[in-house]
Amino acid sequence: MTARAMAGEINEGSVPAYYREVYEAIRCRTDERVQAEVFQRLLQRADLNQAALNQIAEHVDSTDGFLTKLSLYKALALIALAQQGKQPSPKLLENFIQELPKPQLGEPRELNALRMQPAQDDVLNISQTLEKLLAKDTVQVELIPEKKGLFLKHVEYQVTSKRYKISVYRRYSDFDIFHEVLLQKFAYRVVPSLPPKRMLKGVLTSVSEREFIEGRRRALGRFINLVARHPFFSEDELVKTFLTFSGSDVQTRLRDTCKKTGDEFMTNRIATQAKDYLPADIQPQFATSRELIKNILNSFQRLRDRAEKMAERSKENATDLLQFGRELSALGSDASALPALASSQSSWGTLRQSLKSLSVEFAVLSDKAAQQGRREQDDVVEKLNFFLDLLQSYRDFCERHEKGVLHEHQRALQKYSVMKRQMMSATVQSKEQASVEQLESRIVQQESAIQTMELRNYFSLFCLHQETQLIFAYLPITSDILGAFVNSQVQGHKEMGEVWNELQPKLGCLFGSNNGQKTPI
Repeated sequence: MTARAMAGEINEGSVPAYYREVYEAIRCRTDERVQAEVFQRLLQRADLNQAALNQIAEHVDSTDGFLTKLSLYKALALIALAQQGKQPSPKLLENFIQELPKPQLGEPRELNALRMQPAQDDVLNISQTLEKLLAKDTVQVELIPEKKGLFLKHVEYQVTSKRYKISVYRRYSDFDIFHEVLLQKFAYRVVPSLPPKRMLKGVLTSVSEREFIEGRRRALGRFINLVARHPFFSEDELVKTFLTFSGSDVQTRLRDTCKKTGDEFMTNRIATQAKDYLPADIQPQFATSRELIKNILNSFQRLRDRAEKMAERSKENATDLLQFGRELSALGSDASALPALASSQSSWGTLRQSLKSLSVEFAVLSDKAAQQGRREQDDVVEKLNFFLDLLQSYRDFCERHEKGVLHEHQRALQKYSVMKRQMMSATVQSKEQASVEQLESRIVQQESAIQTMELRNYFSLFCLHQETQLIFAYLPITSDILGAFVNSQVQGHKEMGEVWNELQPKLGCLFGSNNGQKTPI
Protein backbone atom coordinates (compact mmCIF):
# COMPACT_ATOMS: atom_id res chain seq x y z
CA MET A 1 0.00 0.00 0.00
CA THR A 2 1.44 3.42 -0.96
CA ALA A 3 1.93 6.18 1.55
CA ARG A 4 -0.88 8.24 0.03
CA ALA A 5 -3.32 5.34 -0.48
CA MET A 6 -5.39 6.29 2.46
CA ALA A 7 -5.23 10.05 2.30
CA GLY A 8 -8.71 11.38 2.92
CA GLU A 9 -10.65 8.13 3.21
CA ILE A 10 -10.72 4.59 4.60
CA ASN A 11 -11.78 1.73 2.37
CA GLU A 12 -11.43 -2.04 2.12
CA GLY A 13 -8.15 -1.86 0.22
CA SER A 14 -6.49 0.82 2.35
CA VAL A 15 -6.48 -0.99 5.71
CA PRO A 16 -4.01 -3.56 7.07
CA ALA A 17 -5.02 -7.22 7.04
CA TYR A 18 -5.39 -7.09 10.84
CA TYR A 19 -8.40 -4.75 10.46
CA ARG A 20 -10.18 -7.28 8.24
CA GLU A 21 -9.33 -10.12 10.62
CA VAL A 22 -10.78 -8.22 13.58
CA TYR A 23 -13.93 -7.49 11.59
CA GLU A 24 -14.42 -11.16 10.68
CA ALA A 25 -13.88 -12.15 14.31
CA ILE A 26 -16.53 -9.87 15.82
CA ARG A 27 -19.15 -9.24 13.12
CA CYS A 28 -22.66 -10.67 13.47
CA ARG A 29 -23.08 -14.23 12.24
CA THR A 30 -26.23 -13.31 10.34
CA ASP A 31 -25.28 -9.77 9.35
CA GLU A 32 -22.37 -7.87 7.83
CA ARG A 33 -22.44 -5.33 10.65
CA VAL A 34 -20.97 -5.27 14.17
CA GLN A 35 -23.15 -4.92 17.24
CA ALA A 36 -22.49 -1.72 19.21
CA GLU A 37 -22.33 -3.79 22.42
CA VAL A 38 -19.56 -5.94 20.91
CA PHE A 39 -17.67 -2.82 19.85
CA GLN A 40 -17.88 -1.46 23.41
CA ARG A 41 -16.31 -4.68 24.69
CA LEU A 42 -13.58 -4.34 22.09
CA LEU A 43 -12.84 -0.79 23.29
CA GLN A 44 -12.27 -2.07 26.81
CA ARG A 45 -9.32 -4.15 25.49
CA ALA A 46 -7.59 -1.03 24.14
CA ASP A 47 -6.16 -0.05 27.55
CA LEU A 48 -7.03 3.64 27.08
CA ASN A 49 -8.34 6.19 29.55
CA GLN A 50 -12.07 6.86 29.63
CA ALA A 51 -11.76 10.26 27.97
CA ALA A 52 -10.05 8.72 24.94
CA LEU A 53 -12.62 5.90 24.79
CA ASN A 54 -15.45 8.45 24.86
CA GLN A 55 -13.85 10.45 22.05
CA ILE A 56 -13.50 7.36 19.86
CA ALA A 57 -17.09 6.28 20.51
CA GLU A 58 -18.31 9.80 19.72
CA HIS A 59 -16.60 9.81 16.31
CA VAL A 60 -17.92 6.38 15.25
CA ASP A 61 -21.37 6.01 13.68
CA SER A 62 -23.39 3.25 15.34
CA THR A 63 -26.77 3.66 13.65
CA ASP A 64 -29.54 1.47 15.13
CA GLY A 65 -27.06 -0.15 17.52
CA PHE A 66 -24.70 -1.43 14.78
CA LEU A 67 -21.43 -0.38 13.12
CA THR A 68 -20.77 -0.90 9.44
CA LYS A 69 -17.52 -2.46 8.30
CA LEU A 70 -16.01 0.93 7.36
CA SER A 71 -17.13 2.44 10.67
CA LEU A 72 -15.27 -0.35 12.49
CA TYR A 73 -12.15 0.26 10.36
CA LYS A 74 -12.31 3.95 11.28
CA ALA A 75 -12.64 3.04 14.97
CA LEU A 76 -9.65 0.67 14.80
CA ALA A 77 -7.53 3.42 13.25
CA LEU A 78 -8.57 5.87 15.98
CA ILE A 79 -7.76 3.29 18.68
CA ALA A 80 -4.30 2.74 17.20
CA LEU A 81 -3.61 6.49 17.07
CA ALA A 82 -4.80 6.95 20.66
CA GLN A 83 -2.56 4.09 21.79
CA GLN A 84 0.33 6.03 20.23
CA GLY A 85 -0.56 9.02 22.43
CA LYS A 86 -2.18 11.02 19.63
CA GLN A 87 -5.55 12.74 19.64
CA PRO A 88 -8.20 10.30 18.22
CA SER A 89 -10.04 12.59 15.80
CA PRO A 90 -11.36 12.22 12.24
CA LYS A 91 -9.36 15.30 11.21
CA LEU A 92 -6.14 13.53 12.12
CA LEU A 93 -7.22 10.58 9.96
CA GLU A 94 -8.00 12.84 7.00
CA ASN A 95 -4.45 14.23 7.05
CA PHE A 96 -2.82 10.87 7.72
CA ILE A 97 -0.69 9.87 4.74
CA GLN A 98 1.18 6.90 6.19
CA GLU A 99 0.05 3.30 6.43
CA LEU A 100 -2.59 2.95 9.11
CA PRO A 101 -1.17 1.65 12.39
CA LYS A 102 -2.22 -1.64 13.94
CA PRO A 103 -4.14 -1.34 17.23
CA GLN A 104 -3.09 -3.49 20.16
CA LEU A 105 -6.21 -5.56 20.84
CA GLY A 106 -4.93 -9.13 20.89
CA GLU A 107 -5.05 -11.95 18.38
CA PRO A 108 -8.18 -11.97 16.16
CA ARG A 109 -9.06 -15.53 17.21
CA GLU A 110 -9.23 -14.33 20.82
CA LEU A 111 -11.77 -11.68 19.86
CA ASN A 112 -14.37 -14.27 18.84
CA ALA A 113 -15.50 -14.42 22.45
CA LEU A 114 -16.61 -10.79 22.23
CA ARG A 115 -19.22 -11.64 19.64
CA MET A 116 -22.57 -11.64 21.40
CA GLN A 117 -25.47 -13.94 20.80
CA PRO A 118 -28.76 -12.08 20.25
CA ALA A 119 -30.55 -11.38 23.50
CA GLN A 120 -33.08 -14.04 24.44
CA ASP A 121 -35.97 -11.59 24.30
CA ASP A 122 -35.01 -10.53 20.77
CA VAL A 123 -35.09 -14.14 19.58
CA LEU A 124 -38.13 -15.38 21.44
CA ASN A 125 -40.31 -12.29 21.11
CA ILE A 126 -41.77 -11.54 17.69
CA SER A 127 -42.32 -7.80 18.44
CA GLN A 128 -45.24 -7.44 16.06
CA THR A 129 -48.20 -5.08 16.23
CA LEU A 130 -51.51 -5.44 14.44
CA GLU A 131 -50.61 -2.51 12.20
CA LYS A 132 -47.30 -4.12 11.17
CA LEU A 133 -48.97 -7.48 10.48
CA LEU A 134 -51.76 -5.99 8.35
CA ALA A 135 -49.25 -3.85 6.43
CA LYS A 136 -47.22 -6.85 5.25
CA ASP A 137 -49.59 -7.58 2.38
CA THR A 138 -53.20 -7.49 1.21
CA VAL A 139 -54.20 -10.28 -1.15
CA GLN A 140 -57.41 -10.20 -3.19
CA VAL A 141 -59.01 -13.48 -4.27
CA GLU A 142 -61.60 -13.02 -7.01
CA LEU A 143 -63.70 -15.62 -8.79
CA ILE A 144 -63.27 -16.28 -12.50
CA PRO A 145 -66.54 -18.09 -13.31
CA GLU A 146 -67.16 -21.07 -15.56
CA LYS A 147 -63.65 -22.05 -16.54
CA LYS A 148 -64.05 -25.38 -18.33
CA GLY A 149 -61.83 -28.43 -18.12
CA LEU A 150 -61.98 -31.36 -20.52
CA PHE A 151 -64.78 -33.20 -18.76
CA LEU A 152 -66.40 -30.84 -16.26
CA LYS A 153 -66.44 -27.24 -15.27
CA HIS A 154 -64.15 -25.97 -12.55
CA VAL A 155 -63.65 -22.77 -10.58
CA GLU A 156 -60.54 -20.64 -10.96
CA TYR A 157 -59.43 -17.67 -8.87
CA GLN A 158 -57.45 -14.55 -9.63
CA VAL A 159 -55.03 -13.96 -6.74
CA THR A 160 -53.58 -10.44 -6.55
CA SER A 161 -50.85 -9.47 -4.08
CA LYS A 162 -50.48 -5.80 -3.18
CA ARG A 163 -46.93 -6.44 -1.98
CA TYR A 164 -45.69 -8.10 -5.16
CA LYS A 165 -47.99 -6.09 -7.45
CA ILE A 166 -48.89 -9.12 -9.54
CA SER A 167 -51.93 -11.27 -10.31
CA VAL A 168 -51.80 -15.03 -10.81
CA TYR A 169 -54.47 -17.66 -11.46
CA ARG A 170 -55.05 -20.48 -9.03
CA ARG A 171 -57.45 -23.41 -8.64
CA TYR A 172 -58.57 -24.90 -5.36
CA SER A 173 -56.13 -27.79 -5.87
CA ASP A 174 -53.27 -25.25 -5.99
CA PHE A 175 -54.36 -23.88 -2.62
CA ASP A 176 -54.57 -27.45 -1.35
CA ILE A 177 -50.97 -28.30 -2.35
CA PHE A 178 -49.77 -24.95 -0.99
CA HIS A 179 -51.42 -25.76 2.34
CA GLU A 180 -49.85 -29.22 2.32
CA VAL A 181 -46.28 -27.98 1.79
CA LEU A 182 -46.76 -25.20 4.34
CA LEU A 183 -47.67 -27.81 6.95
CA GLN A 184 -44.66 -29.90 5.96
CA LYS A 185 -42.23 -27.00 6.29
CA PHE A 186 -43.86 -25.20 9.23
CA ALA A 187 -45.18 -28.10 11.30
CA TYR A 188 -44.52 -26.08 14.47
CA ARG A 189 -46.44 -22.96 13.38
CA VAL A 190 -50.06 -21.87 13.12
CA VAL A 191 -51.00 -22.81 9.56
CA PRO A 192 -54.57 -21.65 8.77
CA SER A 193 -57.03 -24.28 7.59
CA LEU A 194 -58.51 -24.40 4.11
CA PRO A 195 -62.26 -24.31 3.48
CA PRO A 196 -63.75 -27.71 2.61
CA LYS A 197 -63.64 -29.00 -0.95
CA ARG A 198 -66.83 -30.27 -2.57
CA MET A 199 -67.22 -32.09 -5.87
CA LEU A 200 -69.45 -29.85 -7.96
CA LYS A 201 -71.83 -31.48 -10.46
CA GLY A 202 -72.79 -28.21 -12.09
CA VAL A 203 -71.12 -24.92 -11.32
CA LEU A 204 -73.23 -21.78 -10.86
CA THR A 205 -76.53 -23.46 -11.65
CA SER A 206 -78.25 -23.13 -8.30
CA VAL A 207 -78.43 -20.64 -5.46
CA SER A 208 -76.90 -23.12 -2.99
CA GLU A 209 -73.90 -23.68 -5.25
CA ARG A 210 -73.46 -19.95 -5.71
CA GLU A 211 -73.46 -19.47 -1.96
CA PHE A 212 -71.00 -22.32 -1.46
CA ILE A 213 -68.58 -20.96 -4.07
CA GLU A 214 -68.78 -17.43 -2.68
CA GLY A 215 -68.23 -18.71 0.86
CA ARG A 216 -65.22 -20.72 -0.29
CA ARG A 217 -63.79 -17.71 -2.14
CA ARG A 218 -64.05 -15.61 1.01
CA ALA A 219 -62.44 -18.37 3.11
CA LEU A 220 -59.56 -18.76 0.62
CA GLY A 221 -59.03 -15.00 0.82
CA ARG A 222 -58.83 -15.14 4.61
CA PHE A 223 -56.44 -18.09 4.42
CA ILE A 224 -53.97 -16.47 2.04
CA ASN A 225 -54.04 -13.13 3.91
CA LEU A 226 -53.29 -14.83 7.22
CA VAL A 227 -50.38 -16.64 5.56
CA ALA A 228 -49.06 -13.56 3.71
CA ARG A 229 -49.11 -11.54 6.95
CA HIS A 230 -47.48 -14.17 9.16
CA PRO A 231 -44.10 -12.86 10.43
CA PHE A 232 -42.27 -16.04 9.29
CA PHE A 233 -44.35 -17.32 6.36
CA SER A 234 -44.39 -13.90 4.69
CA GLU A 235 -40.63 -13.98 4.03
CA ASP A 236 -40.51 -17.60 2.89
CA GLU A 237 -39.92 -18.66 -0.70
CA LEU A 238 -43.03 -20.87 -0.67
CA VAL A 239 -45.33 -17.90 -0.16
CA LYS A 240 -43.54 -15.82 -2.76
CA THR A 241 -43.82 -18.70 -5.24
CA PHE A 242 -47.55 -19.12 -4.66
CA LEU A 243 -48.24 -15.40 -5.02
CA THR A 244 -45.98 -14.70 -8.00
CA PHE A 245 -45.26 -17.85 -10.06
CA SER A 246 -47.21 -17.65 -13.32
CA GLY A 247 -45.97 -20.88 -14.93
CA SER A 248 -48.18 -23.77 -15.92
CA ASP A 249 -47.39 -26.05 -12.98
CA VAL A 250 -47.28 -24.15 -9.72
CA GLN A 251 -47.87 -27.35 -7.74
CA THR A 252 -44.61 -28.94 -8.90
CA ARG A 253 -42.75 -25.71 -8.23
CA LEU A 254 -44.15 -25.58 -4.67
CA ARG A 255 -43.17 -29.19 -3.96
CA ASP A 256 -39.67 -28.68 -5.38
CA THR A 257 -39.19 -25.51 -3.32
CA CYS A 258 -40.19 -27.38 -0.17
CA LYS A 259 -37.85 -30.33 -0.91
CA LYS A 260 -34.84 -28.08 -1.38
CA THR A 261 -34.92 -26.65 2.13
CA GLY A 262 -36.51 -29.22 4.46
CA ASP A 263 -38.68 -28.27 7.42
CA GLU A 264 -38.15 -25.25 9.67
CA PHE A 265 -36.30 -27.28 12.31
CA MET A 266 -33.60 -28.00 9.72
CA THR A 267 -33.28 -24.39 8.54
CA ASN A 268 -33.83 -22.28 11.66
CA ARG A 269 -30.43 -21.23 13.02
CA ILE A 270 -31.45 -21.49 16.69
CA ALA A 271 -33.62 -24.62 16.45
CA THR A 272 -31.17 -26.86 18.29
CA GLN A 273 -30.64 -24.22 21.01
CA ALA A 274 -34.34 -23.47 21.49
CA LYS A 275 -34.28 -24.89 25.03
CA ASP A 276 -31.83 -22.17 26.12
CA TYR A 277 -34.25 -19.41 25.14
CA LEU A 278 -37.38 -20.81 26.77
CA PRO A 279 -38.56 -19.39 30.12
CA ALA A 280 -38.51 -21.83 33.01
CA ASP A 281 -42.30 -21.64 33.40
CA ILE A 282 -43.09 -22.23 29.73
CA GLN A 283 -45.57 -25.05 30.43
CA PRO A 284 -47.73 -23.07 32.94
CA GLN A 285 -47.61 -20.06 30.60
CA PHE A 286 -48.78 -22.22 27.72
CA ALA A 287 -51.62 -23.76 29.74
CA THR A 288 -52.85 -20.34 30.93
CA SER A 289 -52.65 -18.79 27.45
CA ARG A 290 -54.35 -21.75 25.82
CA GLU A 291 -57.31 -21.59 28.21
CA LEU A 292 -57.65 -17.83 27.71
CA ILE A 293 -57.52 -18.13 23.91
CA LYS A 294 -60.06 -20.97 24.06
CA ASN A 295 -62.48 -18.66 25.90
CA ILE A 296 -61.83 -15.86 23.41
CA LEU A 297 -62.53 -18.28 20.56
CA ASN A 298 -65.87 -19.30 22.08
CA SER A 299 -66.90 -15.67 22.61
CA PHE A 300 -65.96 -14.65 19.07
CA GLN A 301 -67.92 -17.58 17.65
CA ARG A 302 -71.03 -16.30 19.43
CA LEU A 303 -70.36 -12.74 18.23
CA ARG A 304 -69.97 -13.99 14.67
CA ASP A 305 -73.23 -15.96 14.86
CA ARG A 306 -75.12 -12.85 16.03
CA ALA A 307 -73.51 -10.66 13.39
CA GLU A 308 -74.48 -13.17 10.69
CA LYS A 309 -78.09 -13.10 11.88
CA MET A 310 -78.12 -9.30 11.74
CA ALA A 311 -76.70 -9.31 8.21
CA GLU A 312 -79.27 -11.91 7.20
CA ARG A 313 -82.10 -9.84 8.70
CA SER A 314 -80.97 -6.82 6.69
CA LYS A 315 -81.10 -8.90 3.52
CA GLU A 316 -84.54 -10.22 4.48
CA ASN A 317 -85.65 -6.65 5.20
CA ALA A 318 -84.53 -5.67 1.70
CA THR A 319 -86.64 -8.45 0.21
CA ASP A 320 -89.67 -7.53 2.35
CA LEU A 321 -89.44 -3.82 1.49
CA LEU A 322 -89.22 -4.58 -2.22
CA GLN A 323 -92.18 -6.93 -2.01
CA PHE A 324 -94.13 -4.41 0.07
CA GLY A 325 -93.65 -1.78 -2.66
CA ARG A 326 -94.71 -4.24 -5.36
CA GLU A 327 -97.88 -5.07 -3.48
CA LEU A 328 -98.70 -1.36 -3.19
CA SER A 329 -98.06 -0.97 -6.92
CA ALA A 330 -100.29 -3.97 -7.70
CA LEU A 331 -103.00 -2.49 -5.51
CA GLY A 332 -102.75 0.86 -7.28
CA SER A 333 -102.76 -0.77 -10.70
CA ASP A 334 -106.14 -2.41 -10.14
CA ALA A 335 -108.34 -0.79 -12.81
CA SER A 336 -111.58 -2.26 -11.55
CA ALA A 337 -114.44 0.20 -11.52
CA LEU A 338 -115.76 1.27 -8.16
CA PRO A 339 -119.11 -0.34 -7.38
CA ALA A 340 -122.25 1.67 -6.89
CA LEU A 341 -122.13 0.85 -3.21
CA ALA A 342 -119.00 3.06 -2.91
CA SER A 343 -119.90 6.49 -1.62
CA SER A 344 -119.41 9.43 -3.90
CA GLN A 345 -117.35 10.88 -1.07
CA SER A 346 -114.87 7.97 -1.26
CA SER A 347 -111.27 8.97 -2.07
CA TRP A 348 -110.25 5.44 -2.97
CA GLY A 349 -109.93 6.16 -6.65
CA THR A 350 -107.43 8.95 -6.00
CA LEU A 351 -105.58 6.92 -3.40
CA ARG A 352 -105.34 3.96 -5.70
CA GLN A 353 -103.69 6.02 -8.43
CA SER A 354 -101.13 7.42 -5.97
CA LEU A 355 -100.11 4.00 -4.66
CA LYS A 356 -98.55 2.99 -7.97
CA SER A 357 -95.70 5.52 -7.67
CA LEU A 358 -94.68 4.39 -4.18
CA SER A 359 -93.01 1.23 -5.46
CA VAL A 360 -90.07 3.39 -6.61
CA GLU A 361 -89.38 4.68 -3.09
CA PHE A 362 -89.72 1.22 -1.61
CA ALA A 363 -87.29 -0.13 -4.23
CA VAL A 364 -84.79 2.51 -3.05
CA LEU A 365 -85.43 1.48 0.56
CA SER A 366 -84.89 -2.15 -0.43
CA ASP A 367 -81.60 -1.26 -2.11
CA LYS A 368 -80.43 0.60 1.00
CA ALA A 369 -81.32 -2.37 3.21
CA ALA A 370 -79.45 -4.70 0.86
CA GLN A 371 -76.40 -2.40 1.01
CA GLN A 372 -76.64 -2.49 4.79
CA GLY A 373 -76.64 -6.30 4.70
CA ARG A 374 -73.56 -6.32 2.48
CA ARG A 375 -71.77 -3.86 4.79
CA GLU A 376 -72.53 -6.01 7.79
CA GLN A 377 -71.29 -9.08 5.92
CA ASP A 378 -68.13 -7.55 4.47
CA ASP A 379 -67.08 -5.20 7.27
CA VAL A 380 -68.20 -7.09 10.36
CA VAL A 381 -68.86 -10.79 9.70
CA GLU A 382 -65.84 -11.17 7.44
CA LYS A 383 -63.49 -9.58 9.98
CA LEU A 384 -64.91 -11.80 12.70
CA ASN A 385 -64.37 -14.85 10.48
CA PHE A 386 -60.82 -13.70 9.72
CA PHE A 387 -59.89 -13.63 13.41
CA LEU A 388 -61.83 -16.83 14.09
CA ASP A 389 -59.85 -18.62 11.38
CA LEU A 390 -56.67 -17.63 13.21
CA LEU A 391 -58.01 -18.69 16.62
CA GLN A 392 -59.23 -22.04 15.32
CA SER A 393 -55.89 -22.65 13.61
CA TYR A 394 -54.14 -21.96 16.91
CA ARG A 395 -56.37 -24.55 18.58
CA ASP A 396 -55.49 -27.07 15.85
CA PHE A 397 -51.81 -26.22 16.26
CA CYS A 398 -51.93 -26.92 20.01
CA GLU A 399 -53.52 -30.30 19.33
CA ARG A 400 -50.89 -31.02 16.68
CA HIS A 401 -48.17 -30.23 19.20
CA GLU A 402 -49.60 -32.63 21.78
CA LYS A 403 -50.56 -35.45 19.42
CA GLY A 404 -47.54 -35.07 17.19
CA VAL A 405 -44.21 -34.16 18.76
CA LEU A 406 -45.04 -35.16 22.33
CA HIS A 407 -46.66 -38.43 21.28
CA GLU A 408 -43.73 -39.37 19.03
CA HIS A 409 -41.31 -38.56 21.84
CA GLN A 410 -43.17 -40.88 24.21
CA ARG A 411 -43.18 -43.67 21.63
CA ALA A 412 -39.43 -43.26 21.09
CA LEU A 413 -38.81 -43.49 24.84
CA GLN A 414 -40.93 -46.65 25.11
CA LYS A 415 -39.05 -48.24 22.22
CA TYR A 416 -35.76 -47.33 23.85
CA SER A 417 -36.88 -48.91 27.14
CA VAL A 418 -37.75 -52.16 25.35
CA MET A 419 -34.33 -52.24 23.67
CA LYS A 420 -32.54 -51.70 26.98
CA ARG A 421 -34.42 -54.60 28.54
CA GLN A 422 -33.54 -56.81 25.56
CA MET A 423 -29.91 -55.79 25.93
CA MET A 424 -29.85 -56.67 29.61
CA SER A 425 -31.51 -60.02 28.88
CA ALA A 426 -29.01 -60.81 26.10
CA THR A 427 -26.10 -59.99 28.38
CA VAL A 428 -27.40 -62.15 31.22
CA GLN A 429 -28.08 -65.08 28.87
CA SER A 430 -24.64 -64.73 27.19
CA LYS A 431 -26.04 -64.63 23.65
CA GLU A 432 -23.83 -64.47 20.55
CA GLN A 433 -21.54 -61.45 20.27
CA ALA A 434 -23.01 -60.43 16.90
CA SER A 435 -26.50 -60.34 18.36
CA VAL A 436 -25.37 -58.20 21.30
CA GLU A 437 -23.50 -55.80 19.02
CA GLN A 438 -26.57 -55.46 16.81
CA LEU A 439 -28.66 -54.53 19.85
CA GLU A 440 -26.02 -52.03 20.96
CA SER A 441 -26.09 -50.42 17.52
CA ARG A 442 -29.88 -50.17 17.58
CA ILE A 443 -29.76 -48.62 21.06
CA VAL A 444 -27.27 -45.98 19.91
CA GLN A 445 -29.50 -45.17 16.94
CA GLN A 446 -32.53 -44.91 19.20
CA GLU A 447 -30.66 -42.65 21.62
CA SER A 448 -29.87 -40.37 18.71
CA ALA A 449 -33.52 -40.41 17.62
CA ILE A 450 -34.63 -39.54 21.15
CA GLN A 451 -32.17 -36.67 21.30
CA THR A 452 -33.55 -35.31 18.01
CA MET A 453 -37.10 -35.73 19.33
CA GLU A 454 -36.22 -33.78 22.46
CA LEU A 455 -34.68 -30.98 20.40
CA ARG A 456 -37.77 -30.87 18.19
CA ASN A 457 -39.99 -30.84 21.26
CA TYR A 458 -38.19 -27.79 22.63
CA PHE A 459 -38.29 -26.10 19.24
CA SER A 460 -42.02 -26.82 19.06
CA LEU A 461 -42.46 -25.13 22.46
CA PHE A 462 -40.32 -22.24 21.23
CA CYS A 463 -42.58 -21.79 18.20
CA LEU A 464 -45.66 -22.24 20.36
CA HIS A 465 -44.49 -19.34 22.51
CA GLN A 466 -44.09 -17.15 19.44
CA GLU A 467 -47.39 -18.19 17.86
CA THR A 468 -49.19 -17.40 21.13
CA GLN A 469 -47.69 -13.92 20.93
CA LEU A 470 -49.07 -13.68 17.40
CA ILE A 471 -52.59 -14.34 18.67
CA PHE A 472 -52.28 -11.60 21.26
CA ALA A 473 -50.85 -9.24 18.62
CA TYR A 474 -54.07 -9.76 16.63
CA LEU A 475 -56.41 -9.15 19.60
CA PRO A 476 -56.69 -5.36 19.00
CA ILE A 477 -58.64 -6.30 15.85
CA THR A 478 -61.59 -6.40 18.28
CA SER A 479 -61.56 -2.60 18.25
CA ASP A 480 -61.57 -2.55 14.43
CA ILE A 481 -64.50 -4.95 14.34
CA LEU A 482 -66.54 -2.93 16.83
CA GLY A 483 -65.72 0.26 14.92
CA ALA A 484 -66.83 -1.34 11.66
CA PHE A 485 -70.04 -2.56 13.32
CA VAL A 486 -70.93 0.86 14.72
CA ASN A 487 -70.07 2.64 11.45
CA SER A 488 -72.16 0.21 9.41
CA GLN A 489 -75.18 0.82 11.67
CA VAL A 490 -74.73 4.60 11.65
CA GLN A 491 -74.40 4.71 7.87
CA GLY A 492 -77.24 2.25 7.29
CA HIS A 493 -79.72 4.05 9.57
CA LYS A 494 -78.70 7.42 8.15
CA GLU A 495 -79.27 6.33 4.54
CA MET A 496 -82.56 4.61 5.36
CA GLY A 497 -83.70 7.60 7.40
CA GLU A 498 -83.03 9.98 4.51
CA VAL A 499 -85.23 7.92 2.18
CA TRP A 500 -88.03 7.63 4.77
CA ASN A 501 -87.89 11.39 5.35
CA GLU A 502 -88.16 12.03 1.61
CA LEU A 503 -91.08 9.63 1.38
CA GLN A 504 -93.10 11.12 4.22
CA PRO A 505 -94.19 14.38 2.48
CA LYS A 506 -95.33 12.37 -0.55
CA LEU A 507 -97.93 10.67 1.60
CA GLY A 508 -99.90 13.89 2.01
CA CYS A 509 -102.09 13.09 -0.96
CA LEU A 510 -102.88 9.71 0.54
CA PHE A 511 -103.52 10.64 4.14
CA GLY A 512 -104.28 14.31 4.01
CA SER A 513 -102.71 16.46 6.67
CA ASN A 514 -102.09 13.44 8.94
CA ASN A 515 -99.28 12.14 6.70
CA GLY A 516 -99.86 8.63 7.82
CA GLN A 517 -100.26 9.42 11.51
CA LYS A 518 -102.71 7.25 13.37
CA THR A 519 -106.25 8.55 13.13
CA PRO A 520 -108.22 8.40 16.40
CA ILE A 521 -111.12 5.97 16.29
